[in-house]
Amino acid sequence: MTFDPRAAFETRSIEYQPSNGIYDPNLAFEAANNEDFELSGRDPVLGGRLREKAVWVDERKCIGCTYCSSVATNTFAMEPEEGRARAFRQDGDSDELIQEAIDTCPVDCIDWVSFEDLIKLKEVIKNHNFRNLGLPPVT
Repeated sequence: MTFDPRAAFETRSIEYQPSNGIYDPNLAFEAANNEDFELSGRDPVLGGRLREKAVWVDERKCIGCTYCSSVATNTFAMEPEEGRARAFRQDGDSDELIQEAIDTCPVDCIDWVSFEDLIKLKEVIKNHNFRNLGLPPVT
């Protein structure tokens, strides 16, 4: 007599997972072949699509109102030293929620830009000398 691990597993698993006709281990393998099956993830591997544009906050225009960071909390945050908004994560929220945050901006300092332009824009901001929002502009 030989030991059959599959039979032992099935016998033991019935104790913990009663067979009510719903559980079928073969369903997982058949799901990909099912025409009605649609992936709904945001990652392309999960059936989603990559975002073609990046979200950009022009910190030179930002007044620090915190509206964007209140709406799309996983995308925008307030920069603690300067008090301006910054997009710290491109995939934090859905496109719709990010667009809602863009629409709430009273000075229109948030835009969709291409990823190639994003690198150039970051260099511009990095070289810009900011003053705290409470101080008058340097003339």
